[in-house]
Amino acid sequence: MTNQQYEGRRADRGSDTWARIHAERAALAANLADLPAQRFATPSLCAGFTVREVLAHLTAAASLNGWQWFAGVVRCRFDFDKQVRMRLDEQLGADPAETLARFRAVVMSRTKPPLPLLAMLGETIVHGEDIRRPLGLRHAYPIETVIRVAEYYRKTDQVVVAKGRIGGLRLVATDGPFACGTGPLVSGTTLALTMAMTGRDTYCDELSGDGVSILRERMG
Repeated sequence: MTNQQYEGRRADRGSDTWARIHAERAALAANLADLPAQRFATPSLCAGFTVREVLAHLTAAASLNGWQWFAGVVRCRFDFDKQVRMRLDEQLGADPAETLARFRAVVMSRTKPPLPLLAMLGETIVHGEDIRRPLGLRHAYPIETVIRVAEYYRKTDQVVVAKGRIGGLRLVATDGPFACGTGPLVSGTTLALTMAMTGRDTYCDELSGDGVSILRERMG
């Protein structure tokens, strides 16, 4: 394969990943279109954040380029949690309607912080579930999209601890080809496995196998 062919394939993969990100953002915006304002105050699965705040966080991630992100980190004296809170607050707006409007405005954005593109896809899926699950909303994710996210998280602890959390366990999906690791079995849908490996213990209730109790203990 020539360098030109490699770069072409890489560009195609990037375009496809962006298309998946945009599709998932659009689906989330549609899910929330008729949500009563008071329900935006529902606690999300992201500890300490409401549904509205997680949505604002997604907007912030789609609004910050690398330089803006780094400037914020410096401003917050390298306190990354403080940086997240600051950028989130910038996108909340006056009320839930404005929070949602701001999110809709970045659905097709290709702006991102200095993170791998697959991390952006992962944030979109995981935080989408952080929002939907407490609200009782369900979304049919394309299996290929969720597999890509699962494959990304199983190899990294960047942004969120995942690789370290599933060490010494065998994860096997019941709805697709995803599988990884060795050790006590943890089995379930690709989405449930993904959410569990990123620390959402609610999804352990949807998993089976001798390794589930080990995985749950690691979320404490």
